[in-house]
Amino acid sequence: MKMKKILFLLLIQFLAWGAYAQEATLKEAEAAYTKEDYNKAIELYDGLLKTHGESAAIYYNLGNAYYKAGKIAPAILNYERALILNPGDSDTRFNLQLARQKSVDKIEPVDDFFLHRWFDSIQNMGGADSWAKIGIVSFILFIGCLILFFFSKWIHLKKIGFYAGLLLLFIVIFANIFAKNQKDEMVNRKGAIIFVPTVTIKSSPDASGTDLFILHEGTKVSVKSKLGDWSEIEVEDGNIGWIPSKDIEII
Repeated sequence: MKMKKILFLLLIQFLAWGAYAQEATLKEAEAAYTKEDYNKAIELYDGLLKTHGESAAIYYNLGNAYYKAGKIAPAILNYERALILNPGDSDTRFNLQLARQKSVDKIEPVDDFFLHRWFDSIQNMGGADSWAKIGIVSFILFIGCLILFFFSKWIHLKKIGFYAGLLLLFIVIFANIFAKNQKDEMVNRKGAIIFVPTVTIKSSPDASGTDLFILHEGTKVSVKSKLGDWSEIEVEDGNIGWIPSKDIEII
């Protein structure tokens, strides 16, 4: 029993030390950024990600440091990673757009059906955890509405329970769909950023393949498949081709 208590206290001290070290490193990185020592800030933020795992806030700060250092592709990459974890962050989206304006390729996305754009805009208002919580709370309230509908003696309250229940059921369904989509995006990451100044996209996974088009550093693509050292990618305008896997970085 005494040994368990000692181990528990050691664990608490270890966690406290880890939190203190993280906070100290974060403050050091912020100080380096303020002093315009962006390379030092990049090193510290990158170290935090390696030792403490993914964080939307750290990715955002790392993206800012890369942007200030004039390294556009890494900046875009880290803003994109921040948005996967926290898609509702307007500051990250704004900075991402600023970074994209500095890239060479100005890709015009294929026009989506307006309902699809509307669906995505709502889905991106929150992350997987946020939508899951909304779904759980809505489901509990839905159960309450069912109780109100079946057991209330007043018609007025029955109507309230019925219509509120329908609305909550609608929210539960879509909250779960949004949460699943956001979770899939986090787990199965298919987006990537071009990380070389210029690359020629080929018609086949071979250096002797036909040249299709050229992409530049910082452009976002979607990885459709892989074959050996090559990746089949799709650009936002619908163009498809093959690129050496070493020339892209998965978001």
